[in-house]
Amino acid sequence: MDSLYIVMPAYNEEQNIENVVKAWYPVLEGKSENSRLVVADSGSDDQTHDILTRLQAKYPQLEILSNTEKQHGPKVIALYNYAICNQIDYVFQTDSDGQTNPKEFDAFWDMRSQYEGIFGNRTKREDGRLRAFVEQVVCFLLQIYFGVNVPDANAPFRLMNVETLKKYLYEMSSDYDLPNIMLTTYFVYYKERYTFRTITFKPRRGGGKFY
Repeated sequence: MDSLYIVMPAYNEEQNIENVVKAWYPVLEGKSENSRLVVADSGSDDQTHDILTRLQAKYPQLEILSNTEKQHGPKVIALYNYAICNQIDYVFQTDSDGQTNPKEFDAFWDMRSQYEGIFGNRTKREDGRLRAFVEQVVCFLLQIYFGVNVPDANAPFRLMNVETLKKYLYEMSSDYDLPNIMLTTYFVYYKERYTFRTITFKPRRGGGKFY
């Protein structure tokens, strides 16, 4: 039975984190017993960490990484590294702000044997035109500089085979700011087995912004 780490960075998410944990935790059902939901919370100055600690009594497969850097990118790298160090089969990354839909995960999981990486594609975004425009610019620059054609480079909804992830994660420094963009680029540039799948993306509901 394949093991899975669902990993998410958090920063000042006291308004969202409990509902997000409750929504994503059931995804671990049917996975190996060493599967986990892992939240990296370091630097929050609200009640995020206290809420997570309280939730561990109810959700025994919930783990907290509290020794990472504060920024989003380094937290994501630390989470991926944690999955690699624990020899997990698959890692799925999403964010802790409630913008993604756990019901869309199963379609990714069912395709895991066909691909090394399955990446979300936010064809419609409800978090503002500016963010959508920035993503378009990023994808354009990746095409110019790396010759890769991707519809969405940075979606926080991605399932990756950990053995393949390990080939590329350590090409970046531990404090690199944009790891998901580069990982998408690596998978496409080096012609790993990958696909993009349409996902929904809701507006952000409160919470803090990463520095």
